[in-house]
Amino acid sequence: MKTTCFETVRPTRRSAAAAEPLAVRAARAACALEDSVERFVHASDQNLGHLEVQAARDVQELLRHTTERAAQAKADATPPVCPVCGQPLTRVSPGHARPFDTRFGSITVQRTRGYCKRCRKWRTPADAALGLEDTAGYSPGVQAMAALLASKMPVQDASLVLQHLTGIQLPRATLDREARRQGERAQQLRTRLDQQAATETKQLELTLEPYQMILQLDAWNIRERDAWGQSAALRRRGQEPERWHWVYTGTCFRLDHRGQTAGGRPVISERGFVATRQGIEALREQLHAEALRRGLGQATGALVISDGAVWIWRLADDRWPQARQRLDFYHAVQHLAAVGRALFGEDKEKFNNWLKPLVKQLKNESAVKVIRQLDEMLARLPEGPAAEALGKEVAYFHEHQDRMDYRAARRAGEPIGSGPVEATCRQTQCRFKRPGQFWSRVGDEALLCLEMFWRNDRWHLLFPHTAFDPARN
Repeated sequence: MKTTCFETVRPTRRSAAAAEPLAVRAARAACALEDSVERFVHASDQNLGHLEVQAARDVQELLRHTTERAAQAKADATPPVCPVCGQPLTRVSPGHARPFDTRFGSITVQRTRGYCKRCRKWRTPADAALGLEDTAGYSPGVQAMAALLASKMPVQDASLVLQHLTGIQLPRATLDREARRQGERAQQLRTRLDQQAATETKQLELTLEPYQMILQLDAWNIRERDAWGQSAALRRRGQEPERWHWVYTGTCFRLDHRGQTAGGRPVISERGFVATRQGIEALREQLHAEALRRGLGQATGALVISDGAVWIWRLADDRWPQARQRLDFYHAVQHLAAVGRALFGEDKEKFNNWLKPLVKQLKNESAVKVIRQLDEMLARLPEGPAAEALGKEVAYFHEHQDRMDYRAARRAGEPIGSGPVEATCRQTQCRFKRPGQFWSRVGDEALLCLEMFWRNDRWHLLFPHTAFDPARN
């Protein structure tokens, strides 16, 4: 094989290298691969992983050169027209070189630049055609990797992982800026998609069986750098610095997409996710749009399941007034337990003997019976801390009585708990509540938006190349 290698045609000048046919470069890469295979076969200390690393290195330059040549050809073929308004550019000048980092290495592209009289801005049409417009010098592939890694792990770790897996060196600060920029772009796209979902009239889909839409809402705290460095001054003025803020979270799914594993554990095959730092109104509109995309418009009904937070029920009354409401069963049991602790204190035996029958009755019979027993207990108790605590819990059960028909829910095969949204909150917090982490409202919303695009399987809308399948083209 060595006699057929193209050792004698290696270019000595950059201009000659640029003009060298791809077939020649491919043949040289093939020679390098043959040599690597031969060395691998005779290397007793190497496994398949070593060959994978070496093979990628052997074709790296071929892929980089191919990418650069193709990018330049597409740049040359791009007409001098404004990519925003379509107006022909004036004062056009070619030869504006710009380097870009790709997943195969750095490339340089010569582009044509011109002035758009309508937009009153200088434009480089080739950048838009290549997906490089307004970037900091990174290809769409690198942009997508930076955004995904930063949404999954701290940027310092993301920088090291990116270099380890791909060889691309993005310093921590650079990766952070790129991820935030992509997150801001994701927010703009999210707004457009939500508006489209809310206003678009879709043809009703024919369904084999009617289904219910389940919506669940909750919130968790994130720590931000409010008035950073001013804590002492604020405390001297009698103001405690605010550090923790609510991230409003929701999930939605069709009831017929809820099933069980072989072991009997509930599982949901398809569902949508929402998480935002922009407030209750933002959650209201984002979750409604996500539910519409998941089939709310064709559902025979909707069910909101959550804990007893007042803001959740107000939001549900406002956005989904026709939806049924259900209090999470676990939260109802917690309030029953609070009554038991007020009555029996540290006596665990009496506490358990009292609580278990009531929990069983609440789940399998009627909340009305449980509330009646609590009312009778309250009437018999003398005034004091126990009566006060019991009165508070009795008022809670009366308030949510219409949301606690768990027997009917179980008969209908509906969930009685808000486990899916609780799990969503917990999984999201794993990224945002690591030791020592502080956020800004701009930064956390950007990464939350990226995470939701990934979870909702819409990453390809942000980065169209990730949906590209060469086998189908």
